[in-house]
Amino acid sequence: MPQIRIGIGGWTYAPWRFSFYPPALPHAQELGYAASRLTSLEINGTFYRHQDQASFAAWRDAVPADFVFAVKAHRATTYGRDPAAAGPAIAQFLGSGLTALGEKLGPILWQFPHTKTFDPAAFEAFLALLPLRIEGRPLRHAVEARHPSFADPAWIDLARRHKVALAIIDSDRHALHGDLTADFVYARLQRNEAAAPEGYATDALNAWAKRLRAWATGQNVPDLPLLAAPGPARPRDVFAYFISGDKERAPDAAQAMIARLVAAKPCG
Repeated sequence: MPQIRIGIGGWTYAPWRFSFYPPALPHAQELGYAASRLTSLEINGTFYRHQDQASFAAWRDAVPADFVFAVKAHRATTYGRDPAAAGPAIAQFLGSGLTALGEKLGPILWQFPHTKTFDPAAFEAFLALLPLRIEGRPLRHAVEARHPSFADPAWIDLARRHKVALAIIDSDRHALHGDLTADFVYARLQRNEAAAPEGYATDALNAWAKRLRAWATGQNVPDLPLLAAPGPARPRDVFAYFISGDKERAPDAAQAMIARLVAAKPCG
C-alpha cells in the first residue's frame, strides 16, 4: 500500500533543543527522538560533506524499523558548470556508504542552484547518469531545479522518461506546480511560520493534507497548476518535508500534518 511519510530537514538545530526536544536530552538521542515523532527525515548534512558507511549505519540503527530517510546529494553533483559531466561526482556520492541505510534508504534529492537554467541536452544526460539500482538495491531519485526556465513541458517529459520525481515546492520564491513524473511524490513545504499556531498556516496544512492523501490514493489534485498533461492516475508513495521559513516551527508543522493524516484514516 502507498505510504505518506512526513518529516523535516535534518535533526540537529540548536533552537529545537528548547522547542522540540525534551529538556536535557543528550545530543546523541536527538535522532531517535525525532524518528519517534516523525515518519521520515531529509538528511541534508550529506549536501555539504561526504559521510561514510559508519555514519549511515549509525543513523540506520538509531531509528525504528519502518522509518525511511531521504538523502540530499552532495552539492558537487549538481553545482558544477555542466550537469552532463557530473558522472564522477555522482559515483563518489553514491559510493560513500548510502547502502548502509538498507531498507531505510528512501529517495535521493538532487538539488540544483537557483541560477542553473534548463538545457534539455545537458539535463537529459544528467538524468541518464542516475542509476536505477546500487548494489542490487532500487533507487528513487528526485530533482529540485529552481530556475524559472524549468517551467517547460519538455522538462516534465524528460523526468517522466527517466522515472525521476520533480520536487514540488511550496515557497514564496518558487512557482508551485503539481506535475507528477515518477511512482512517488516528493514535496518540500517551506512556509513554516513562527506566529502560526501549528507552525504552518492552518488553511495551508488542511490543503496539503488533502493533496497528499489524493496523491497516495491515485486521485487528481485539481488545485495545483500543471506544466504538461497529467500523468497516469495511480497510487503513489508520498514524501513531504517541512523545511525553511521559520525553521524552528518545522517539527510542529510536521507533527500537525501527521495528526491530520492519522485522523483521516478509516477505522477498522
